[in-house]
Amino acid sequence: MVASQLAPRGIRDRRVLAAMAWAPREWFLPPHLAREAYDDAPLPIGNGQTISQPFIVALMTEALAPRRGDRVLEIGTGSGYQTAVLAHLGARVYTVERLPDLLVEAEERFRRLGLTGIETRLGDGAAGWPERAPFQGIIVTAAAPAVPPPLPEQLAVGGRLVIPVGDLATQELLVLERKPAPAGLVARRAGGVRFVPLISRLGFTEEPWT
Repeated sequence: MVASQLAPRGIRDRRVLAAMAWAPREWFLPPHLAREAYDDAPLPIGNGQTISQPFIVALMTEALAPRRGDRVLEIGTGSGYQTAVLAHLGARVYTVERLPDLLVEAEERFRRLGLTGIETRLGDGAAGWPERAPFQGIIVTAAAPAVPPPLPEQLAVGGRLVIPVGDLATQELLVLERKPAPAGLVARRAGGVRFVPLISRLGFTEEPWT
C-alpha cells in the first residue's frame, strides 16, 4: 500500500508513511471486508459511515503535520483508523463521535492495539471540545458546508485545521493555519475529496438518505 499507493502519489513524510505501514487497516473493518482492507478505496463500516481510503488518511495526516506530544482534536472517530495513525505518531488525540456503536467499537480497537494517549467523547464534534482546547491540530473526517466557527477558535497559534468543505457532491480539502496576529487564519486548498456529511446544527442538519 505504501509503495504502490501513497509514495507514488506524493506522500513524502516518512513518519506518516511509517505510521500507515504500521496500522492494521483490516482491524478497522467488518470481517467480511478484511480482504479489501488495503484497496485504494473507502469502505463501509456500518451506520452509513465509511473508512477513508488510505491515500486520503495519509494526505490529511501529512497536511496536519502532527508532532509528538501535540494535542489533536479529531471530529468523527468512525472506525478509529485515523485516530490510531495519529496516536501512533505520538499525538495526544481527543476524538469525538456522534454514533455510540461506532465509538464503542473504536475504543475496543484502541485497547487491542495497546494505544494510549486517546481520549474519546460522544457528542456533536462540530462544537469542538472547548474544555481541552487549545489544540495544535484539528482534523475533521466528515464534510461541512462551511468551517464550523467553534473550531478555529479552539486552534492554537501555529496550529492547523484540516477539513473537507463543500456540498454533498463537490468538496475540497482545506488546510487552515493560525498565524500570529495580525495575520490570523491562512487557508490553502489541498484538492478535491468526497466525504460523508458532518451531521450537526453547524454542519448538515439531516442525513442525506433520510
